[in-house]
Amino acid sequence: MPEGVPEGQILGIEGTAWNLSASVFGEDLISLYSNPYSPPSGGIHPREAAQHHASVLKEVVSKALSETDLDKIAGVAFSQGPGLGPCLRTVGTAARTLALTLGVPLIGVNHCVAHVEIGRFACGCKDPIVLYASGANTQVLGFLRSRYRIFGETLDIGLGNSIDKFARSKGLPHPGGPLVEKYAKEGSPISLPYTVKGMDLAFSGLMSAAKDSKAPIEDVCAGYQETAFAMCVEVTERALAHSGKDEVLLVGGVGANRRLQEMLGEMCDERGASFYVPERKYIGDNGAMIAYTGKIMLEAGQTLSPEDSAVNPNFRSDDVEVRWRSDTGNLSYERANRIECGNARGAEAVVTLCDGGRNVLKRRLSKGYRTAELDRRLIAERTRAEARMISLARRCGVATPVIRDITHDSIVMENIRGSMLKLVLNDENVYNAGVAVGRLHSGGIIHGDLTTSNIIVADDTGSGASKPYVIDFGLAYNSTELESRGVDLHVFFRTLESTAPEMSHLLKSFSEGYAAAFKDAADVLERVDEIKMRGRYLH
Repeated sequence: MPEGVPEGQILGIEGTAWNLSASVFGEDLISLYSNPYSPPSGGIHPREAAQHHASVLKEVVSKALSETDLDKIAGVAFSQGPGLGPCLRTVGTAARTLALTLGVPLIGVNHCVAHVEIGRFACGCKDPIVLYASGANTQVLGFLRSRYRIFGETLDIGLGNSIDKFARSKGLPHPGGPLVEKYAKEGSPISLPYTVKGMDLAFSGLMSAAKDSKAPIEDVCAGYQETAFAMCVEVTERALAHSGKDEVLLVGGVGANRRLQEMLGEMCDERGASFYVPERKYIGDNGAMIAYTGKIMLEAGQTLSPEDSAVNPNFRSDDVEVRWRSDTGNLSYERANRIECGNARGAEAVVTLCDGGRNVLKRRLSKGYRTAELDRRLIAERTRAEARMISLARRCGVATPVIRDITHDSIVMENIRGSMLKLVLNDENVYNAGVAVGRLHSGGIIHGDLTTSNIIVADDTGSGASKPYVIDFGLAYNSTELESRGVDLHVFFRTLESTAPEMSHLLKSFSEGYAAAFKDAADVLERVDEIKMRGRYLH
């Protein structure tokens, strides 16, 4: 602990949305008390929730403090964001008043990061890929160089909110998650839209189709869960494969769902990774996560003055400088296998050298966490799409492997000898990658999984010049829409930023290469900025 930092207990107050909760944390949990807002109908109304919080705040905080002595309180922590503005302001005002009254430091805690930290504390995991699934937030996170980097997230609505809105459309009360889970156990899943874009995902199409379905409620709920959760597990696995980490942590209110836990556990078993989920009292919004994170922030000297403690409804998890972790996070590219290894495994497929190393056999793997029907459909669709889109990409002047043969789940193709872009990041290689993607988009091709793992940098016929080969077109499709192109680049930029945060100049190099090959590049790059803003707290 830094010299001069007070030892003691931390009072934490959580109130980002529906739950007003307070806790005291010392070496371990001392107290936790909550009084949630329950709307009489419909969803959460921000002002009504704030009024509820104000009306019960004294009671909640008093009960949390009743199990300790006030002179042991060394700091007051509060949820600074993201969240509903009126709720955040109510809690922020109370926290400032208490800190000034007690004469102790004030700590502003990021709600998303607090979920991760209480999960790490409760489960004992060290450096996991985190699936954070709550009402308003759905993100895949990983720690690297003093920040929690976002590998992927929802592009439209949070998973929990989508479930709640679907449930209301079927006349179910708020919150809808527990009843949807109950009905799903009694039903047979129907087929619903499945939308994954690299490590990002979207739930609005799924939600609309489920709302409109005339199938029995049990079957629709089963289909909703199986589809939405498979999407979440897939993007988590993709981040796990890309980063080479070997732990997965599930946090957030939706994480209480047993089926989601089961599916993530199956994926981790298949990959030899460890899976963690905290006990129920820590998994949803709670004061303990704010108090604990406030404690480790105070120990690292991360406090606020009252005048600098304004709440932030759009507070991103990657905006937080994590000074309390002494490690730098781990990207184990040795575990994230390379093609030259002979039997490499990615997120979806195993790639094996064949024909004396001249070719590779890429075979898509069946996923035990998916229903058999969904699994067969995705494998067949993605195998066909990959073969078709590779052929189209070559016609656009993009270097890709030459296809030798194809079956329902496998493709034999040319072995490209080189290194994944993520292993050889420099301005020249990233510029050339931008040119390749610009040519794809000029030809109306959206890659769909544009990451630094899916571009191989190879020597061009021994000349020494680097040449980017684009691979893994399983999620590719044809589109000339600005939005589709923007999402494609958003996925790439997110991956680049999350694995090479110290190399921000590479974004400029990629953009210059992209603009050199695609006349509408400026419009697409502007749309990328819009898409990035949408990822902020989704009410």
